[in-house]
Amino acid sequence: MKKISQLLLALVASTAILPACATDSSSLMGMTRDQPLVVGSISLPDVSENGVSQNFFFKAEEGHLLTVFFGYTMCPDICPTSLSDFRSALRRLGDRAQKIDLAFVTVDPQRDTAEKLIPFLGSYATNFHAIRTSDASQLSLAQDAFLVRSSVTTDDSGHIQVTHTGTGFIVNSDGIVVSELPFGIGPDGMENDFNVLLNKIETGEMK
Repeated sequence: MKKISQLLLALVASTAILPACATDSSSLMGMTRDQPLVVGSISLPDVSENGVSQNFFFKAEEGHLLTVFFGYTMCPDICPTSLSDFRSALRRLGDRAQKIDLAFVTVDPQRDTAEKLIPFLGSYATNFHAIRTSDASQLSLAQDAFLVRSSVTTDDSGHIQVTHTGTGFIVNSDGIVVSELPFGIGPDGMENDFNVLLNKIETGEMK
């Protein structure tokens, strides 16, 4: 049931808005909105292995793109699939991959300590932020900004069950979501959108 619930959340998120039609090299394959999500004012703790954390705002560095995922390290399907696709897309980008940063927000902070998060993310990316808060209202505020949902429950036998939205988000330096990556878009779709958006940054069409 857990796996089915996670996939249902991913599918619901992917059907909330229509994908752009990728007909040429300047078209996005991810989803776009008439009124894009603005998330740059939202912040959560970015943790390090030594336990020190600093406030992280959901906006890319100048000239970079920030990719945001919500999930957890023990996820059996959505997270490893999406992050593996992300890693593959970065490898295809070559030197351009240095302009793509990752922010992974754990929805299971009780089990996802900094000691677990950092090596987990390090296996998928070089430039990453391990985002973790044990403040449920803080996490809820961030999820509301991205229009995602998650839940952590314990059944009668003591097994922890986690569900979460499977959509990823590409955010520019103004804190605007410029492409939403539905679960299953794959490395081809991610690579395409990274290249399209980096081209726009380089030509001055977008920050």
